[in-house]
Amino acid sequence: MGNAGFQSLLNALPLPGLAIDLDDQIIAANADARTLLGDQIIDRSYIAMLRQPDILHSIEATQADGENRTTRYVHSDVGQETLFSVSCRAVVDAGDTVVILCFEDITHVTQTSQMRRDFVANVSHELRTPLTALMGFIETLRGPAKNDAPAHDRFLGIMQSEAERMNRLVGDLLSLSQVESDERVRPTDNVCVDAVLLSTIHSIKPVADAAGVNIETDFSDTDLTIAGDADQLRQVFTNLIGNAIKYGNSGGRVTVSLKRLKREAFARGPCALIQITDYGDGIDEVHLPRLTERFYRVDDHRSRALGGTGLGLAITKHIVNRHRGRLKINSVKGAGSTFAVVLPISA
Repeated sequence: MGNAGFQSLLNALPLPGLAIDLDDQIIAANADARTLLGDQIIDRSYIAMLRQPDILHSIEATQADGENRTTRYVHSDVGQETLFSVSCRAVVDAGDTVVILCFEDITHVTQTSQMRRDFVANVSHELRTPLTALMGFIETLRGPAKNDAPAHDRFLGIMQSEAERMNRLVGDLLSLSQVESDERVRPTDNVCVDAVLLSTIHSIKPVADAAGVNIETDFSDTDLTIAGDADQLRQVFTNLIGNAIKYGNSGGRVTVSLKRLKREAFARGPCALIQITDYGDGIDEVHLPRLTERFYRVDDHRSRALGGTGLGLAITKHIVNRHRGRLKINSVKGAGSTFAVVLPISA
């Protein structure tokens, strides 16, 4: 086949690929492999170019016995690591063994697997805490406090609170699963944004009154219609306004504003901008990039005490994505926070 033949073969591959002869020289490499390992890899020793023990051992073993092998290679570039599954295949050419390497990027697979493990671990942790409390109180009520009426009332109240917390968590998990499965299906109903906002504010006002928070509205534009799911949008606004009331109540007020944007680049047209602003303690900027992660909390103890499950903003993000919108978060420590939702307006 010769070097030119191997080069033609590798050029046809959709993945990075290279060929190594028995003199340990790289005799051919396609463009993707040169982008990955460098332009000057032809006629260089694979040992100097690859260096990592696992892949070096696999190549050496395949040269020796001709057996097919699969190994892994980690490529680092500007602080970012990419994980490749590398196939080592032996090809006999004119009596000589040439090893063909093919690099398949599996970073997304490992990241998805890690996210799944983290999610299961987080759910288990979130459920274990109330379950442990319930088991402890049940044991106490059946034992030392069996005939203690005041203790019964106190413990039953705590048990009800923990059971409600588990119920909220299960409800949010089901909601998150639903919005994730629907995320790629764009809504088709026409929804009036200001009508949904006003309905949400009306339903959440008793919560604000109980917390001593005044909800102010500033609708610069009205009758803004989008292609949306009214129930999911109501869930978004309930989450954001509810968070503003719970975590920003020290400011005493929450502002809900609505206005029309003439043109947004991502939507290629006009959009509705909804902003929910509180005037409380604000959020340190180091937390902002992670706020929409599942179970991420700025103040874990406070969030639990206020009944938060750590899933509200994750659900919000997925719903906004389904509506082809954007969720933007701005906050200054000590000066409050603004959560903005930008939604494309129907043509």
